[in-house]
Amino acid sequence: MSQVFRIEQKVRDYELDMQGIVNNGVYFNYLEHARHEFLLSRGVDFAALAEQQIHLVVIRSELDYKASLKSGDRFVVEVKAERISKVKFGFRQRVIRLADEKVCVEGLVIGTALNERGRPYLSPEIEALFDDA
Repeated sequence: MSQVFRIEQKVRDYELDMQGIVNNGVYFNYLEHARHEFLLSRGVDFAALAEQQIHLVVIRSELDYKASLKSGDRFVVEVKAERISKVKFGFRQRVIRLADEKVCVEGLVIGTALNERGRPYLSPEIEALFDDA
């Protein structure tokens, strides 16, 4: 996929740790929300797939923390899908603070889809994510 999906978000006070910065674990939530919105924007309904017994699962996450977000910071999460193997796909993601365009997190989240028997299976909806890759 050549195009990068972007979604804007804002840091909420309850996402901070004792140091007054976003807790490292919260970034996983930011990235997951952005992936779900990306999939919806491309016609892939996560919930509808689950009803069909096709489950999208994360099998690996790699995050590099570069800078911190603080309460009230506005930021965007970028998502770019890529094919990893026949049954694996990846999402390259970045969290960018809008005030100064500073990259706060870079990550690669690798996933697959499982059919009703628990076997890897990429549905046509998922395959279509890579048609223009």
